[in-house]
Amino acid sequence: MPVNYQPIVDDETSIPTSSSSSSSRRMDDENQLVYTVDDALTSAGFGKFQFLVLAYAGLGWFAEAMEIMILSFVGPVVKSQWNLSSTQESLLSTVVFAGMLVGAYSWGLFSDYCGRRKGFLGITIITSAAGLLSTFSPNYVSLLILRCLVGVGLGGGPVFSSWFLEFVPASHRGTWMVVFSTFWTFGTIFEAALAWIVLPRLNWRWLLAISSLPSIAQLFFYCIVPESPRYLSMKGRITEAHNILEKIAQLNQSKLPPGVLVSDSTIGLDEESAPSKYTPLLSSTRKLLSDCKSGFSSFVMLFSSKLTRTTLLLWLLFFGKCILLLWYHIADFGAK
Repeated sequence: MPVNYQPIVDDETSIPTSSSSSSSRRMDDENQLVYTVDDALTSAGFGKFQFLVLAYAGLGWFAEAMEIMILSFVGPVVKSQWNLSSTQESLLSTVVFAGMLVGAYSWGLFSDYCGRRKGFLGITIITSAAGLLSTFSPNYVSLLILRCLVGVGLGGGPVFSSWFLEFVPASHRGTWMVVFSTFWTFGTIFEAALAWIVLPRLNWRWLLAISSLPSIAQLFFYCIVPESPRYLSMKGRITEAHNILEKIAQLNQSKLPPGVLVSDSTIGLDEESAPSKYTPLLSSTRKLLSDCKSGFSSFVMLFSSKLTRTTLLLWLLFFGKCILLLWYHIADFGAK
């Protein structure tokens, strides 16, 4: 489930930069040049910084694909070793998807309120810990519980894609979302090859242990992972957002726009007079969100006039993906 963003503004409002040209906007009431995170990302361009972010987020997506794919290989082996019924075997897959249902809603809200970094830290800890502990499961019930916890972690997978895209200039997002999605494909292929090598020579416990390594590897690199500048800007933490944008521009050997960085919520954009694909889609719902104090404000935003069509299309795509994934496991189970 895609992560929803909830704009909140605190006390910080702007920070000056020392760089040069790009498209910046003029704030009428203070008569000074200002720019938003989107302007800064467009000016900084797509370069080394985004490739590093892609590598980290892609590893998370790669690890999630492995943990999903492993269900097809571990189930039959465990069934044979522990003399399980067909119903018990299928339940090993069911609890993972049930956990994903819980995680999909929980991690989106958590990353909105606590930050993207804390979001995928929690996701990675739960996925890697539960995945590794599954290796030592003494019985069927413990394995069932641990795989359900793995599913809770896997439900937060879209946090990685959202975090990555929040570093990408608007003009590149479509292309790089496709590139990011290929990590899932590579993860499934790698897991199938791994099962082909490991299961005949070792056992299913080794397969579970090795499959948890990508998630564990993410924990080692967490300390150098930056927070999303868009998230920081929406929270009013403009100084922190500016510092990260400066690092992006520096690593990409480019410059930020002239003026001061401000949050999108502080600029009243006239969408009707200057529509474009770069125009933020959230301005028409800004007043609605400012009046909505509950945790459902992000959900309400999905059905604004600007986002309803996109929301329904994305739901349809995700629903179709889940149906195909479940069909694969059901067909595989039926064949056995």
